[in-house]
Amino acid sequence: MLVEVKVPVLSESVAQATLLSWHKKQGEYVERNESLIDIETDKVVFELPATMAGILVKVIKGDGATVVSSEVIATIDTAATVTEIQSLPVTKSATASSIAQTMMPAAKKMVTEENLKADEIKGTGRGGRITKEDVKGVITKPATGPTVAAKPGTDRPEQRVPMSRLRMRVAERLVQSQSTAAILTTFNEVNMQAIIDLRTRHKERFEKEHGVKLGFTSFFVKAVVAALKKFPIVNSSVDGNDIVYHGYYDIGIAVGSPRGLVVPIIRDADRLSLAEIEMQIAGFGKRAQDGKLTIEELTGGTFSITNGGVFGSLLSTPIINPPQSAILGIHATKDRPVAENGQVVIRPMNYLALSYDHRIIDGREAVLSLVAIKEALENEMGLLFEV
Repeated sequence: MLVEVKVPVLSESVAQATLLSWHKKQGEYVERNESLIDIETDKVVFELPATMAGILVKVIKGDGATVVSSEVIATIDTAATVTEIQSLPVTKSATASSIAQTMMPAAKKMVTEENLKADEIKGTGRGGRITKEDVKGVITKPATGPTVAAKPGTDRPEQRVPMSRLRMRVAERLVQSQSTAAILTTFNEVNMQAIIDLRTRHKERFEKEHGVKLGFTSFFVKAVVAALKKFPIVNSSVDGNDIVYHGYYDIGIAVGSPRGLVVPIIRDADRLSLAEIEMQIAGFGKRAQDGKLTIEELTGGTFSITNGGVFGSLLSTPIINPPQSAILGIHATKDRPVAENGQVVIRPMNYLALSYDHRIIDGREAVLSLVAIKEALENEMGLLFEV
């Protein structure tokens, strides 16, 4: 029986996808649920498994092809044998080097994302298989050879690399945000001493009890939710000539990944404990590095948080993630002199930046909502008990 291999149904916000690399060649046997190919959308990279065991008799769409939802990309013959298929011609689009077929799935993904040549990577795994570490070794080496070529008549090297689908989508959305929203940014500073003390007192017990580290982001999520409840307009979005007020709090957390910036969503953040928020953030970070985030995890959101402080940023103006209307930028906490009760003291201070869409959010609401975030963080007991 011939079984069609189809692209899964993509979400409404994803029109197309790209086939990255086939794990199986035409004419090879595949097990049920064995990974056939990596597919990239503008949000995630995911593996497409075989729904039935059999011979991959025909690859219709090869590596790099652009596809849409439910498009047929190959066929599997569940009744055929390898002997019967050996005489079939292999289409040019389906051809993959024998070296690529000896690569671990994670290594294949990195080779595609970094635009590397598989036959230039030496495998150190069992049987000469190329591992993720082998690819990392090539990436970290200084660029040599023909990948970075000098312009004719000069000694000024350049390298031209196609944008990934994710990078193109990020670029498109950033330009869309700046061209459609009236973006302003308001700033404030927060004394992090209360949160630092609270975290220091409880982090060991917290990790032992919940199996996850107590970071700072969960406190910011709690503070943001508290502010959004006081100022619902900051949790709204524009739809044509309408303002959509969201009665729920789905907070996007910007996470770096090898493919670029992604923003997975913490759903119903107002109903979650600090431990539940930290578990979700830790899961997002790991799956982002492994390219395992799902489309559902990256879709939606009513407000976003981005933390440039992890890279050392002291101040920035974050760009709104449309169709949201505001985003909070967190920065590095640094000891700075501040005035308290007429005295100059040293305190761990963090600059906060709230970018907002001035079309629907007035300066008063923007400033007061950022002050509410500041006050929630400085009053850690009020933050925990929502008072």
